[in-house]
Formats: sequence, C-alpha cells, structure tokens
Amino acid sequence: MTAIGRPLPAHGPDASWELVRDALVRTGSVLIHGRMPGWQPAGDPEKVRPLLGRDWVRYETFTRPRTRERFLASRLFLRYAAAAALQTLPQLVDLAYQPGGRPYVRGCDQIDISLSHTEEMMVVGITRRGRIGVDVERADRRLARTGLEAQACTPFEKEHLDRHGEEARNDTMVRLWTLKEAYSKALGQGLRFRFTEFGFALRGVTGACLVRPDGRATSDDGWTFATFAADERYVVSAAVHDAGFGAPADLSVGTTLDEGLLDALLGAAGPGGSGNPAGFLGDAYGVDAVARPEFADDGGEVVTDGSLGEV
Repeated sequence: MTAIGRPLPAHGPDASWELVRDALVRTGSVLIHGRMPGWQPAGDPEKVRPLLGRDWVRYETFTRPRTRERFLASRLFLRYAAAAALQTLPQLVDLAYQPGGRPYVRGCDQIDISLSHTEEMMVVGITRRGRIGVDVERADRRLARTGLEAQACTPFEKEHLDRHGEEARNDTMVRLWTLKEAYSKALGQGLRFRFTEFGFALRGVTGACLVRPDGRATSDDGWTFATFAADERYVVSAAVHDAGFGAPADLSVGTTLDEGLLDALLGAAGPGGSGNPAGFLGDAYGVDAVARPEFADDGGEVVTDGSLGEV
C-alpha cells in the first residue's frame, strides 16, 4: 500500500526541499504546506513574472487585491514544490490545466500534483505513483448540523456521526469532507461527483478506506487515504492512487524529458529566448483557454474542480 506522510512545511522560496525529495524517493508521495504571507514576493510583483509563465496573464485579469495575492502565492508555491520534485528551476515548470481546472506539469507526466488552499494556508500534494488529490480546511470550521450532512454523507457515515456523539461530530465531519474533496480531485471530478454516492470508514487517527453508501467494503483498487493536522489550526486530507507505474528513483526533468524538447525548453527560458516555456509549447498567449476560474466575493475561487482552491 502507498504510504502518505505528514505534511512537510515550506515557509517560502528559500525553504530547504531536501525532505520533500527524500519523501518522494522513499514513499512515492509527499504533502507540503505553507502560509501565503511567506510566499508573497516583496515589492513589485512584476519581478516574479518569469516564474508565473502562462499564469501571469490570468493574474492580471483579477481586480481584487486579496484575490491577486492568493493567486500569486499559491502558484508560486506550486511551482517551487514541483521544481523541487523534478530537480529543476521553478521558472522551467510549465503549469497547465485540464478542462476541469486540474493543474498538471506540462511535459512531465512522471508526477501528478494537486493544490488546495483556505485562508492563509496552502497545501500541495505530489506523487510519482499515479494520481493525487489534496484538500485543506480549518479544523474548527462548522460543518455539523448545518444541512451539509444530508448533501454530503452516506447512510453509513450518518450512523457513524450519530454513534460517536456531539462532541466528536464536527471534527468527524471536517475529516469526511476533506477526504471526499481530496478523492474527487484525484479523480478529476471536483464537485461533479456526488458525495452521497461514496463513503469513508475512518481508521484510527489518520487512516480511512473507501466504502459503499451502506458501509460495505469496496476493492481499494490501489487507493490510499490519510488525514493529518497541519499548523495546529488546519486539517489536511490526501487521496493517492497507485497506478502501478513502478517506483523510479530519479525524477529529475533532465532524465525524463526528450533531449530535444529539454533543449528547446531551456532555450525558450534562457538568453535570447522568450523566458516563457509556455510559448514554445504552443500557447502563444501564455494562457490555457480552459483555465479561467472565477472568484467569489470572499476571494475563494469558484471552479468546477476544487483543486484550484476553495469552492
């Protein structure tokens, strides 16, 4: 079974990434958490434009200062994390988005990535096993007795909530909700996947397994689920699917990309080039047509796939 370790901290661009790389080699997956203030560039945001690539065009479309800050910090965090896994430079990480909004690193399908954020907390998940989804929520977010149980819980899960009493009810709801979000993101479904159609049986403090709505067991089919506390105030859940690709020890971009493509990418980002690998890869304007999320009044992103932020 694939192991998922506790989230590792990354407080800013100058963070040490050795533990991240070690976790990927050891277990095949890693969770990383960071705070938005530590990932805000000092001074003029224009100086990080080369790092954002195609996302710079999206950044400029946002008018609310808080929305711009959240977007900037989360994309820098994701790029640095992916670059650490691939042993390359963050400006060479070409983020793109699937039609549902799910992020991926273009040209580097040896890893899968997922991003979630709420308030100032951001979490990135990376795996070399197959697929990954992550979700983060405040530990004290009120979910129990709000009507959400009828919309998101199976009969089996409702029985579990009733059986363990009111004191544990909200903590359990936060755990179940983040697990469901993480699983649906790993599948690439976001909130299009009805949460009452699948459930979780919680195992100990961190573990969980997928079950049918009535609680009957299902084949795990390579899935591993886990929930952790992060930064004292937050709950992080992850879902990892082991697709049976094996466990390559070397994830560096230089050994996995075609040499000709690598040379072209380095040239695009180097002297005399555009500085934006996205332009070379066919996106002349540096932005994916499918990746234009809208934002709610509270600054949370309204997207069809929650992996880009809060829904």
